[in-house]
Amino acid sequence: MTSDPRLQRWFDHMEGDRSAESLRPLLADNATFHSPVVHTPQRGIDLTLAYLTAADTVFGNGSFEYVRTLVDGDNAMLEFTAEIDGIHINGIDLIHWNANGQIDDFKVMVRPLKAINMLWKMMGAQLEKQAG
Repeated sequence: MTSDPRLQRWFDHMEGDRSAESLRPLLADNATFHSPVVHTPQRGIDLTLAYLTAADTVFGNGSFEYVRTLVDGDNAMLEFTAEIDGIHINGIDLIHWNANGQIDDFKVMVRPLKAINMLWKMMGAQLEKQAG
């Protein structure tokens, strides 16, 4: 539980059904997603939604957990851990909210390298699946 309602909405999404329908209202139309493996920023709500929805699926094995939260004004840094296929993942979500309380910038950083390589493959497969 947090005193920041914007961050609480994010936590509610993460603890809830993690559906695109629950995520879309949290995002600004001009949201940008920064992937740990894709060089260029993914701009716009549709791309940001696609990447975050794919991540929800890839990390949906029940091991994902936020372990540290830092909030400064319109910014939050959320450290997470997870385990997929025996590989321990440590990462950070950097979130910025606009004046309307919607996420307009979302950056993910991940370590170690073997986790990045695995996530690159898994996220690519999930994004292809979502695209139909």
